[in-house]
Amino acid sequence: MQEPTPSSEWRSILFWPLVWVLLLWVIFILDQHFALGLMYYGIYPQKVHGLWGILFAPFIHGDWAHLISNSSPILFLGILMAAFYRKVALTAIVIITLSTGILVWIFGRESYHIGASGVVYGLVSFIFWTGIFKKHPKTIVLSLIIIIMYSGLSEGLFPSEVVRISWESHLFGAFSGLWVAFVLKNVKEADEKEVSSPWEKEESERTYFLPRDAFEKTKLQRYYESLYNEGNHE
Repeated sequence: MQEPTPSSEWRSILFWPLVWVLLLWVIFILDQHFALGLMYYGIYPQKVHGLWGILFAPFIHGDWAHLISNSSPILFLGILMAAFYRKVALTAIVIITLSTGILVWIFGRESYHIGASGVVYGLVSFIFWTGIFKKHPKTIVLSLIIIIMYSGLSEGLFPSEVVRISWESHLFGAFSGLWVAFVLKNVKEADEKEVSSPWEKEESERTYFLPRDAFEKTKLQRYYESLYNEGNHE
């Protein structure tokens, strides 16, 4: 079987994030052009008709600024997930999206909540906390990249004077990302296999003149231990 080339691998990494963003733009343009009123398919907390928004809200945006502000992080974070978290990427994105929507429906304000910003906060949180939980060099570097690029998002976790901002989506997205990172922390990617340290090997090959617990037992304890061992050998 032919191994994938670097170019084909990058195409596969870029494909789904690009499709995701393209879908957001197509939906928005159709909504604007045909006046579809898709906003009313967003999450409306504690109302039965608002349940549809758990599925549809992340694909609906109110204006161009809203769409553009979510497009670049979705693309970038989607690429990070596809490149470095292949085993869990789809599972993490689906669970973050659904759990964020459910929590907003239960606890959010009585208003239509739309947009992919909750998913953005969820992915930022997931990548950051995965580095904390796994403590693998790769995941730690990704956590640092997230801190540098998205530390300003912390302001969006709290109520704002700007009524149109769904801070609930941000907050519950961040919480969902943390929870999913914890649940999936033991899933190891192909490049996260533990490598034995050369110092560990050196430690195992050493010769010691005294038992390793020489200073942990009293003379009386050693005497009783020798009697016990002799009894077992008889």
